[in-house]
Amino acid sequence: MKIPNVITVSGMILGILVHTLLEGSAGTVFALKGFGVGFGLMMILYWVGAVGGGDVKLFGGVGAWCGMSLTLSTMMYSIFAAGCIGLIILIWRREMFTRVRGVLNSVLGAVILKSLLPIQANAKGHLQFPFMLAVLPGAVMAFYYF
Repeated sequence: MKIPNVITVSGMILGILVHTLLEGSAGTVFALKGFGVGFGLMMILYWVGAVGGGDVKLFGGVGAWCGMSLTLSTMMYSIFAAGCIGLIILIWRREMFTRVRGVLNSVLGAVILKSLLPIQANAKGHLQFPFMLAVLPGAVMAFYYF
């Protein structure tokens, strides 16, 4: 569940460097826009707790190599694939209805009791799996539809 910094940081630097050497200032802008979108949007997901720090750096590298449009497509399809993988895991572990009932109880409880009780999220029992399992099918779908 760890992505080494050697891979991610070198990917970011090499992506920007290669585009700069091959295309000049237009390549630098292309790579920096992609890096900014990939790194920035994944950083928001990191702050929310949806992905890890390695995922943020990896999408910075993907953005530096692929540019803004393909990075956005890859990210969108990867999030979709992550949702599908999560549902498959819940069905496999026979927890889907229990989890859905818990979410509905939380939402209804929050709506009804939001002014009476402080509601806190409990991180225990959350389903976790490496997001990178969803990036490969997401990247394949993005390349196919791009």
